[in-house]
Amino acid sequence: MKVAVIGAGWGGMAAAVRAAQAGHGVTVFEASRTPGGRARAVAATLADGRPVVLDNGQHILVGAYAQCLDLMRTVGVRPEEALLRLPLALVFPDGTGLRLPDAPPPWDALMGIARARGWSAGERLALLARAARWRLAGFRCAPGASVADLCAGLPPRLLDGFIEPLCVSALNTPTREACGQTFLRVLHDSLFSGRGGSHLLLPRTDLGALFPEPAAQWLRARGHAVHLGRRVQSLARDGAGWRVDGEPFDAVLLAAGSAEAARLVAGAATPTAERTGLQTWAATAQALRFGAIATVYAEQPGAHGALLPLPMLALRHRGGRPAQFVFDRARLDGTAGLLAFVVSAFEGERARLEREVLAQAAEDLRLPGLRVVQTVVEKRATFACTPALARPPRAIAPGLQACGDYVAGPYPATLEGAVLHGMAAAQDVI
Repeated sequence: MKVAVIGAGWGGMAAAVRAAQAGHGVTVFEASRTPGGRARAVAATLADGRPVVLDNGQHILVGAYAQCLDLMRTVGVRPEEALLRLPLALVFPDGTGLRLPDAPPPWDALMGIARARGWSAGERLALLARAARWRLAGFRCAPGASVADLCAGLPPRLLDGFIEPLCVSALNTPTREACGQTFLRVLHDSLFSGRGGSHLLLPRTDLGALFPEPAAQWLRARGHAVHLGRRVQSLARDGAGWRVDGEPFDAVLLAAGSAEAARLVAGAATPTAERTGLQTWAATAQALRFGAIATVYAEQPGAHGALLPLPMLALRHRGGRPAQFVFDRARLDGTAGLLAFVVSAFEGERARLEREVLAQAAEDLRLPGLRVVQTVVEKRATFACTPALARPPRAIAPGLQACGDYVAGPYPATLEGAVLHGMAAAQDVI
């Protein structure tokens, strides 16, 4: 078969690799000149004029991302070298917070909660009791329940110092709006999927080199086409297959963002019998709401090593102090003096954000004098993962599948979710 993949993000490249493995001819179309979608490399310059490769957002993976790790190996990336593996830790600059030991589940979570610093015995018992209740319920809840509903009655310090940062990092949605069922699924699959499933995997290289760029090279080396800087204008039914900008294909895997996918599907030239289904799919995709994630990269000029005691620290998000996490790039890719501050569920103005992050760094990290290198605001970083959300299905029409992280499924907008949908779409259509 001749298969078109529209979009070279993680989901699209996963679909392309899977289709190529099945023996089909693959052509990838990507509007940007860089593969990776919302997890790609970004060029910047440090204060001393040195070029540096950053990311359009400081992403992390977790040990439970089995398909991401498998695909990296497929295209020649060694995860044990490209990723720094650490047991899950939500530690604040003052040393308080949660650290899970490297033990099999559920002992890692039980021991981590029991040993958490800064929590009283009553707070530890409250979290253990609530976690036991979730497990007895099979990690299921009412369809309309929010994360705030799931956690009602927990001590405020647990909500502010553990539940809220965990929820906003996983779902990019505040607890009062976030889907409780999705949150429980993430907890189950990370904390109870096997030893190491909850580990943090922090990229030692830029996100482009982590998977999408090696995937493009892997495809080209096997005779497949990857067209960067080419935005697809039209889809049209062509007998049992499809035409992409007039070029015939047996099947199309639509891996563009939801708005772009909705544009193509709504405007597709198809027989009348298919048109209603396509319009319904496009309307569902178009109705999704999205939240922004901002990453402020800041450096301390003249620094010769790491600025933080750990590769990643949690921060206390509060009025005028917007960042929830900070990463020390010196401990990841060796860029001395460079920090990445992550602001999930971001709303606001860029200049104000930078001022507040620098003030937060001076106050919480005791690092005055930082200089902003670059601020990246991904305005449509993730869909708003709200309770009972209607997400468009993966199957759109015969020979046409969607494989973005936003299609119907149990996970929020994550790299693993995008990859899983990409591989499933390729499997279904071929």
